[in-house]
Amino acid sequence: MSRIYIIIIIVTFGYFLNSCDSINKNEESISIGFSQIIKNDLWRSSMDHAMKVEASLHPGVQLTIYNADRNVKKQIEDIEKMIEQNMDVIIIAPYESDSIIPVIEKANRKGIPVIIVDRKVNTLNYTAFVGADNVEVGKIAGKQIASLSQGRATVIEIRSESVTSPGTERSLGFKQIIDQYPDIHLISIDADDFNSRDSKYVKILDSLPNIDYVFAFNDLIAYNAWKISKKKNPNNKIKFIGVDGLNGPNGGLQYVKEGVLTSTILYPTGGAEAIKLALRINNKEIVPKNNKLNTTLIDTLNAEIMSSQFDKISLQQSDIENQQNFIKDQLERYSSQRNLLKISITLSILLFLFAVHSIYSRIIISRKKKELEKTNEKVISQRNEIEKFAEDLKQSNEIRLNFFTGLSHEFKTPLTLIMSYTESLIEADAIKGTKLIDEVKLIHKNSYRLLRLMNQLLDFRKMEEQKFVLRASNTKIFDFTNEVMTNFKSEATRRNIEFQLSCKNKNLELFIDRSLMDKVYFNLLSNAFKFTPDNGKINISIVESQDNTVKISFKDSGIGIPENELSKVFNPFFRASNNNKNSSGIGLHLSQEFVHLHHGKIELKSKHGSEFVITLLKGNSHLESSEIIKTEENQELSSNLIIDNLDVESDFHQVNSISESEKLSVLIIEDNNDLVTFLSSKLSNEYVVYTSDGSDAIEKATEIVPDMIICDINLVDKDGFEISTALKKDLRSSHIPIVILTAQSTKESVLKGLQIGVDQYITKPFSLSILKQSISSLLFNREKLRYYYTNNIYRIEPESGFGNQEQSFITKMNDIIKLNVENPKFSVEDLADKMNVSRVQLYRKVKAIIGINISDHINNVKLEKAAELLKTNEMNISEVAYSLGFSSPNYFSTAFKNKFGVSPKKFQSSI
Repeated sequence: MSRIYIIIIIVTFGYFLNSCDSINKNEESISIGFSQIIKNDLWRSSMDHAMKVEASLHPGVQLTIYNADRNVKKQIEDIEKMIEQNMDVIIIAPYESDSIIPVIEKANRKGIPVIIVDRKVNTLNYTAFVGADNVEVGKIAGKQIASLSQGRATVIEIRSESVTSPGTERSLGFKQIIDQYPDIHLISIDADDFNSRDSKYVKILDSLPNIDYVFAFNDLIAYNAWKISKKKNPNNKIKFIGVDGLNGPNGGLQYVKEGVLTSTILYPTGGAEAIKLALRINNKEIVPKNNKLNTTLIDTLNAEIMSSQFDKISLQQSDIENQQNFIKDQLERYSSQRNLLKISITLSILLFLFAVHSIYSRIIISRKKKELEKTNEKVISQRNEIEKFAEDLKQSNEIRLNFFTGLSHEFKTPLTLIMSYTESLIEADAIKGTKLIDEVKLIHKNSYRLLRLMNQLLDFRKMEEQKFVLRASNTKIFDFTNEVMTNFKSEATRRNIEFQLSCKNKNLELFIDRSLMDKVYFNLLSNAFKFTPDNGKINISIVESQDNTVKISFKDSGIGIPENELSKVFNPFFRASNNNKNSSGIGLHLSQEFVHLHHGKIELKSKHGSEFVITLLKGNSHLESSEIIKTEENQELSSNLIIDNLDVESDFHQVNSISESEKLSVLIIEDNNDLVTFLSSKLSNEYVVYTSDGSDAIEKATEIVPDMIICDINLVDKDGFEISTALKKDLRSSHIPIVILTAQSTKESVLKGLQIGVDQYITKPFSLSILKQSISSLLFNREKLRYYYTNNIYRIEPESGFGNQEQSFITKMNDIIKLNVENPKFSVEDLADKMNVSRVQLYRKVKAIIGINISDHINNVKLEKAAELLKTNEMNISEVAYSLGFSSPNYFSTAFKNKFGVSPKKFQSSI
């Protein structure tokens, strides 16, 4: 039975292959080979294109183009190849007249028709010649010059290649006409490198100042000759005539339209005519031996018409090509569908046969199949249970991680209160020198430890989600290591642990992310101190290797790690069997990931203690450009190191009480009542404090227009980003500095805050001294900006490009005041109405930006206008005063003297 099926399959596929083969039989009825001699030439490329277009109009034509690129030997080899392939017709564009005669005669002997295009050969053993009459081309040029010059001119004839038939014939026809005019002085030269000092053309330009015409044997030579002449004398009036007359960029027709050439002589390529002639020859038609192509003169009179006609022809050719491609695609699609149909029929037959065989086999082995199905069902059921259990486990793990991540964020706000209050207690004089100070420092220390553990959990989560981006900078590794060691030296002293650093090259520099590497150092040193007994040793050594690497070793004399567990120590949540201390189990895993981000590695050796070795590459060639930052951007170490003894002096001191009228205002937008109470109590001595839980933050900010806003992100109604965006876009509040105070410390959150225009981004838990300094610095910068406005207020122009809403506000306000400066009834209420703000908001906005009230500002604008009027001497002082709305000349004089230091009378007389 199996043999029968095999025979049927072989027969079926044999039929299918035979069918496909019949489909793919060569349908071309004529093969044409073309030997081109010059490459990268516009005229020759046009010839090739014309042949391809004409060939595409005849589905039975297969055109093959060879290009010898001025190599006669290669052209002979190409023609030999076409003869061996037994082409139906061979078309040749010869380079020389004699060298290819043997292969032309060889093709003739084999009965292959040969068509010569453009240049002639010294034999008659070819079938036909296609090309323009070059003698006529020369005559047209000569007649054009004789006509334009009225038989009196100095003419330079620049030949291209005199050894070829077109060059010889053009020169012959040209001279036949020129010789008829004795007053035309003709100088004939061959084309050379016009940029060379030895160029004949350049020497002629230098020696003969009165050249009238240049006739070049192609448009490219004519164009280069024109450039050289214009370079030497931009004002010369030499007229240039070329040959080819191609359409399009860098074509002679375009040069005539642009006025570069006086005229050009159309020299058709003959590509399409050669293909048509080949088809006639292949159809056994009688064709003329010489097939001359028509030529004509193109000048400014007919250039536009000729260009338009050529464009239409090109467009038609493009349409024809598109239609040909469409037809070709349709034929290929039809052929593909026909093959697909045959494959489908064949497969259907095979499927039918296999179905019959399957039914037969099913009857024979049905019992075994049922047993296998039962077994398979059990396996599938077990697999589904395992997959479901794995998915549930994954989701459970995800939920736990999300819970602890969210919980860590929530811990940061109460932790902020604990750390800030302990800082305040440490700085209080009442408990200094008492036993209570040590207990408060212990609370502060463990708060930092709790913060470190929460940050580790957040780092672990970020590492899982691949959100860490390396920010490496050039760092002296010895100094960096020393800075980190400082935080552990008090612990080493207290426990009498020998804590040393060795490094031969203290100026050794590495590209590291200081923040991430700080966490690596901390984890390794924390473990070392945790498991090293009192009176032990902890050594750090930095050693340069010969392989362009640096090894940083952390070695301790602790309990070590069992040898069979060394490969597991970097796994998340791993705890060694001899570890009886509390541990999260993620510190070493994070350290390994951070080192890998640096394209380095970390290894562990455990013998008489533990030794962790970090290997980093020197230089920065191993880093992407996006992973490298400027050194100053990454100078600060993480502020979350556990400090064993908090013997730090206060960063700020209690500020003396300021009177309410002198205090600046701060709006705190926070929904945590404890934090609001804490911040209010700490800031109320220096600022007038307003609060909002976020539900009315925008309304309150635009109503009171505070000097500073402190805003959380996670709020009850709108988040801090929405509130900040709204306030920065609102003209009434756009000038107010905003400090974001939040537990969200991701790079994305920081970037989002800065992009919407917040002025400072501080993460919880924060240092109160840093917050106070940030507020003070922002207000100081705002004061500098106010000083700028105050000193430049009357010179701000709309096009000054200062680039913020305050500048637009001041400009608009000044324009309105200037328009109404002579209106005595114009008031502050009128100005506020035109500015679309309330009177109170206008007062606070102007006061915040320029430091004076709006009434004084309006008077200042009027006084500036008064000074301008007084300079003109067209009005007396009383007229100026009344025209600007002042109640009396005396009041005007007093106000003027207060502003400018002189009376209006003295001011006017001093001009």
